[in-house]
Amino acid sequence: MERELCLSILIVLIGGTTVLSCGWWPVGDVRESSARRLEQIAWRQVWLPVAPAIIVAAWLCGWALVEPDPVPEGAPPLLILMSLPLAMVFARAVIRAGWSLFGDRRDPGTATVGLLRPWIVFSPHLAKGLDDLQIEAALAHERAHAQHRDPLRILLAQFVTDLQWPWPQAQQRLRRWLFALELARDEEAREAGIEGPDLAEAIVASARFRQQANLSLRAALTGEASALKERVKRLSQPLPIEYSRARSKTPVLVAAISSLSLAVLLGVISGEEVISTLFRISI
Repeated sequence: MERELCLSILIVLIGGTTVLSCGWWPVGDVRESSARRLEQIAWRQVWLPVAPAIIVAAWLCGWALVEPDPVPEGAPPLLILMSLPLAMVFARAVIRAGWSLFGDRRDPGTATVGLLRPWIVFSPHLAKGLDDLQIEAALAHERAHAQHRDPLRILLAQFVTDLQWPWPQAQQRLRRWLFALELARDEEAREAGIEGPDLAEAIVASARFRQQANLSLRAALTGEASALKERVKRLSQPLPIEYSRARSKTPVLVAAISSLSLAVLLGVISGEEVISTLFRISI
């Protein structure tokens, strides 16, 4: 069996099992005065269940680095059969991600679109119903989405959530993050000088204008309809006095790179023994 094919089967089987094992983890109730800090916490909660699977995949890649091609011991048929349901979950996530690239072509009112180079779409029909201050408020919100490349982040978050199907906790984590995301961009717009009531009016007007567009790859001004009331309520209140600015991402990146490097090294050292044992007991 070709090494890359064997590696793919093992990643799907062991990594997929790890994802499903961690996907049930309950969603914690987090409260923060800073919406941006709340969004950071919710973003990490979306990714934490798949982090062990990424480490497992790195370990398997370490094993493959020292494994001859083709692999002397191909994956037993039992392991291949066991990997098929997990492969279907992965294929479902890929198909849903690909389908969302096309989105819904109906007028979204105002939204940020594009993955690597986001841009803002603003319906002239919606603009006619807003005054200049409300238009500027809506644009400030969308500029914050574009600055953080939120359409790409939404696609990735939806993908890792689909990998955890059918756990409802995964969808709950995604919904909480999307809500926190809109609150954070509202907060950034206000920090840039936008008045809360102007942004609230723009949000309500955009919600009335939308025609239930599919916003899977769009960072929209309105967000989830059920959360509009809470957003408008927050916009009527003053910004938190102790505003929590975004923390440095360097420690997180260093920890992630160190963990993956260690996993690859362990795969090089011990991968052959573990995989050979797995193959023997599966025959």
